[in-house]
Amino acid sequence: MHKLPHHWVRPVAQGGKPAYLLVADLIEEDLRSGRLMPRDQLPTLRTLADLLGINYTTAARAYAEAQRRGLIDARKGSGTFVRGRSPALPLKGGSGAEMTMNLPPEPEDPALLERIRQSAESALRAQDVHALLRYQDFGGTPADRAAASAWLRDLVPDSDADRVLVCPGIHGALLALVSLLARPGQLICVESLGYPGMKAIAAQLGVQLFGLPMDDEGVSVRAFQDACRNLEPRALYLNPAIHNPTTITTSLARREALADIAMHYSVPIIEDDAYAALPTEPVTPLAQLAPALTYYVAGLSKCFGAGLRTAFVRAPDARQAQRLAGALRATTVMASPVTTAIATRALQDGTARAVLEAVRTESRARQALAAQILVDHDVRAHAEGFHLWLPVPGTWNVVEFASYLRTQGAGVVASAAFSTDGNPPDAVRVCLGGPGGIAACEHALTLIAETLAHPKHPHATTL
Repeated sequence: MHKLPHHWVRPVAQGGKPAYLLVADLIEEDLRSGRLMPRDQLPTLRTLADLLGINYTTAARAYAEAQRRGLIDARKGSGTFVRGRSPALPLKGGSGAEMTMNLPPEPEDPALLERIRQSAESALRAQDVHALLRYQDFGGTPADRAAASAWLRDLVPDSDADRVLVCPGIHGALLALVSLLARPGQLICVESLGYPGMKAIAAQLGVQLFGLPMDDEGVSVRAFQDACRNLEPRALYLNPAIHNPTTITTSLARREALADIAMHYSVPIIEDDAYAALPTEPVTPLAQLAPALTYYVAGLSKCFGAGLRTAFVRAPDARQAQRLAGALRATTVMASPVTTAIATRALQDGTARAVLEAVRTESRARQALAAQILVDHDVRAHAEGFHLWLPVPGTWNVVEFASYLRTQGAGVVASAAFSTDGNPPDAVRVCLGGPGGIAACEHALTLIAETLAHPKHPHATTL
C-alpha cells in the first residue's frame, strides 16, 4: 500500500529550495520521526507529481536524490520503497546517534560524577553476579518496586508497590500499553503534536492515532468529548508536564475536565509524565484525578540520563498491573537486572535526587541563556525544562531550517516529526541538553538566532 505524503504539499508549495531537494529532505525527516518506516512503499512518480503539483521530471529527480542519500530503493516492476537509513552524527565515544534526541544536560561537577560512579559500583558489589545474569520475574524485585514506589509517591501519592512495575524505558512501557489497550485498526486519542515514538509504535502495531487540537492549557476538552462520542477511542495518551515538544504544562482545570470525560466514557488514560520530576511546583497528575483509569508512566531518562533505561508504570490497580506485566513480557521480556540494580541503588542512596537537582539547575541556566539570545522571537519554554519551542518565520521553510541547523551541530527538530494530525505549525523544537556544556549551548543558540536573521546556505530564502 502506498504511503501518500499529503503533509508534504504545504512545504513544497512554500518553496525555499529546489523541490527535488526538498522532497528528499521530507523523506529523511519522516524516517527520523517514524512517519515513514523501512519497507513502506512510496507513490509512483506520476502520483507524487500530481499530489505535490510538480512536474514528472522533478518528481524523478526527487526520488533519484533520495536514492543517492540511501533513503529509498527503486525496484523495477515493483515500485519505490523506503530503505530506512537515518543519518547519524558522531557523539562521544565514537558511537553514532541522532543528536536531536531530547537529552537532559550532563552534569560536569566532578564530585557528583564520582558519586554516580560510587553508587553504581556499590549496587553491583552488593548483588549476586549470577542473579544479575539470569532471567528475572517481570516488574522488578520487591526492593526494586519499593524504591520505584517511593520515587513515584512524590508525583502520585497513591503508588503502592503492588501496582508498580519496573520497565526497560518509557518507550518500552508505551509499546506494551498500546498493545494491551488497542488492537490493529482501533484508535487512540493523542495530542496534535506529541512524542514521535508514539507514532512509530502505532505504525508498528497498526493502531490509528487521532490528533486532538491544543491550546495554551492542553488538549481541547470539546475535541476529546466529540471523539469519545463518535470514534470510540481505546485510550487517551497525554504528555501533560513540560510537553514534548511545545513545553505546555496542562492546567489543573483542563486535567480535571479531561479526567471527567474519560471517566464518563470509561476511556483509559496513558499519562506519559517523562518530564514530571523536573518542575519544583508540579500540577496534580491525572492519575490522582482518574485513578481507576490511568496508567502513570515515569522514568529516569529525562531527570538522570537517557542511557539509564529504567521506567516505572503505576497501573490503576494490582490486577491491571499483572495484565500489563504480561504485555511487557511479550514485548520486552524484562528490564535489564544490571541497569535496574544501578537505578534502584541511585534511588535508595539519594544519588538520583542529587542528579535531578543538578539537571534542574543547569536547565534553568540554559533557559535563561536562551531567553536572552532569542529575545526577539516568540519562544515557548519552561524554566526547568531542557527544550524549547521556537516558531519559524514564513521566510523559512521549516524542514529546510531544521536540516541546515543539524548540519551545523544544533539540535533542532522540525514540527512535522511531532505532528499527528498532518497539519504541523511552522516551528521547531530546540534541545538545550546533551553532552555539551553551557558554552556549547550558547554557541548553538547564537547560531540559531543568526540563522533566523541571516540565512547561511545556498538554497535558503533570503530576507
